[in-house]
Amino acid sequence: APEGAKAYIISPADGATVSSPVTVQFGLEEFGVAPAGVEKANTGHHHLIIDADLPDMNMPIPADENYRHFGGGQTQVTIELAPGEHSLQLLMGDHNHIPHTLPIMSEKIIITVAE
Repeated sequence: APEGAKAYIISPADGATVSSPVTVQFGLEEFGVAPAGVEKANTGHHHLIIDADLPDMNMPIPADENYRHFGGGQTQVTIELAPGEHSLQLLMGDHNHIPHTLPIMSEKIIITVAE
């Protein structure tokens, strides 16, 4: 990954109280988006980590309700979340869903979904 490459969550903001469904917008600097399976320098695709820790950085990112893959190159998603507190974090993966050698990830944010 190039120096300065950074993923971030545009919205919702850290600490926000939102209603479900929640639209999460992905931001990316100094790096490109390419679908899974497409091997192109300085690109990858987003993975949204919900209520979980970062995965093993040397293995493909898991695919389940806590690790959502956006292999089509999507840059936002609308998801249903239960009322309460939730953590969200972005992690870029390469064409094989493996985090880059210098991981490109956002800060973990905490949101509250209103009843």
